[in-house]
Amino acid sequence: MPKTVNVRITTMDAELEFSFHPNTTGKQLFDQVTRTIGLRETWYFGLQFVDTKGFVSWLNYDKKVMAQDVKKANTLQFKLIAKFYPEDVTEELIQDITRKLFFLQVKEDILGENVYCPPESAVLLASYAIQAKYGEYSKSVHRPGYMSSERLLSKRVLEQHKLSKEQWEERIQVWHEEHRCMLKEEAMIEYLKIAQDLEMYGVNYFEIKNKKGTDLWLGVDALGLNIYEKGDKLSPKIGFPWSEIRNVSFNDKKFIIKSIDKKAPDFILYAPRLRVNKHILHLCMGNHDLYMRRRKPDTIEVQQMKAQAKDERLQKKMDRDQLESEKKKREDIQKEKEQMEREKQDLMMKLYQFEETTKRAEKELQEQLDRAMRLEEERRRVEQEAARLEAERMEAIIAKEELARQAEDQIKSQEQLAAELAEYSIKISLLEEAKREKEEEAETWHSKAKEVEESLIKTKEELQTVMSSNITAPPAARDSSSSSSSSSSSDSESDHEHSEHNSTYSAELQTQDINDHRQEEERLTEAEKNQRLQKQLMALSSELENARDQDKKTQNDLLHAENVRVGRDKYKTLRQIRMGNTKQRVDEFEAL
Repeated sequence: MPKTVNVRITTMDAELEFSFHPNTTGKQLFDQVTRTIGLRETWYFGLQFVDTKGFVSWLNYDKKVMAQDVKKANTLQFKLIAKFYPEDVTEELIQDITRKLFFLQVKEDILGENVYCPPESAVLLASYAIQAKYGEYSKSVHRPGYMSSERLLSKRVLEQHKLSKEQWEERIQVWHEEHRCMLKEEAMIEYLKIAQDLEMYGVNYFEIKNKKGTDLWLGVDALGLNIYEKGDKLSPKIGFPWSEIRNVSFNDKKFIIKSIDKKAPDFILYAPRLRVNKHILHLCMGNHDLYMRRRKPDTIEVQQMKAQAKDERLQKKMDRDQLESEKKKREDIQKEKEQMEREKQDLMMKLYQFEETTKRAEKELQEQLDRAMRLEEERRRVEQEAARLEAERMEAIIAKEELARQAEDQIKSQEQLAAELAEYSIKISLLEEAKREKEEEAETWHSKAKEVEESLIKTKEELQTVMSSNITAPPAARDSSSSSSSSSSSDSESDHEHSEHNSTYSAELQTQDINDHRQEEERLTEAEKNQRLQKQLMALSSELENARDQDKKTQNDLLHAENVRVGRDKYKTLRQIRMGNTKQRVDEFEAL
């Protein structure tokens, strides 16, 4: 025998490899696994393996691993999976690692169609699964097709609807967007809260017969034992809660259940194989033990675990709130920056327009100045011409006077003097006329120059007004900041079954000192408690019904539709199948 044995443990999200001593017991190996992954809520889980006969079995904690019927190989193979299920995931599952393992296992059971899930619930569950993996939806991060590689819906749901993969993803994305501000761990528990209301959740089914030989199903779950007709695993017909069962036992293929009501007859059923009865007995003991534990005050260990988990979740919430606050501050700062950038662009545009207006005004002003200079030059020229004409007039007058004097001094003929006088008179008249015209022209140019000067002064005043009204101070920056239906028992002994046919196995189930026997019958489904969830499921159901291929409905689809039509759900059915005393229900079972 080798010194150590290699073993590979597969959990729902990892693989672990160990070496252990051949004398190691099942309990020691199980403890090593749970310690490694930090799992403290060990009572829900077990190590499953395939024995030498090919049956699925559970590791017996009280025996050595190598003394059990484990298939020998270089590396032994085990799976760490949930063996027992809680009644209420929110109240009972404490650690995040426990919640994650249950989420992954339940999700796998739903996708593998071991647990029936209606299409509308399947889409909603898929959105929670996406939230649990990717976190909060972000348009910039989660581009179209981001969930294309994910296994989101069961084969049955996909085949029953005339929708493409992209259309399914669009619908799931819509609900993913709805889960904003939800942590990944919160998404897992929301998934489980919806999944635990499914009729097949957490139920182990076994083929049995009553005394009449009628083929039936026995369902063993956290709440008790239920009897199902062969063609219907959704709606049990008879139920027995753990609180009214005091003893379970079997001999060969006969399984006997005794009620605390000693007047009631024994509840007897028949299994096809001895190992099935062993498995039923083991599940009854484990589920009953947890059922009773839940109805008693928490142990010190559980109280400490709950307090620690509460503190951790509070710290996570505080961290998330801080992160959200910082994220909001960053978004506000970004918005402020964008606003400032927009205002800057507006100011730049106004400045550009102002500069253009100034340039035009300056150009017009220069044109006015040039025009004024031209007018001034023209005025000076006219004045010079007028002065010249005045000088010539004066010369003419002087000449006239000189001629007059000469006329007095000299005796000339009257005709010559008259002619010369007439000539000068005409010339003087012409010069005076020219002078008047030049003076009028000079006056005209002088008026125009005055108008130009006034226009220039007015233009300067308008320019000064435009400049003073357009200059404004820049704005100040603002501060911001998700069941196993045929699993076999841990029959790991290598003895043959025929040697145990005459052996009787029995277990006494204690029902004393508990707070409340039948509180589960008063429960409501998550959809009944949550109006928003109810509306979501109704909207999805209505939307998907239009795309559904009615010819591809399964038996479970029809059974579920009938339950919905008459207003039945998991807990209403539970109340109904437990009505009457134990004797009445046993008689009803025998009559099936």
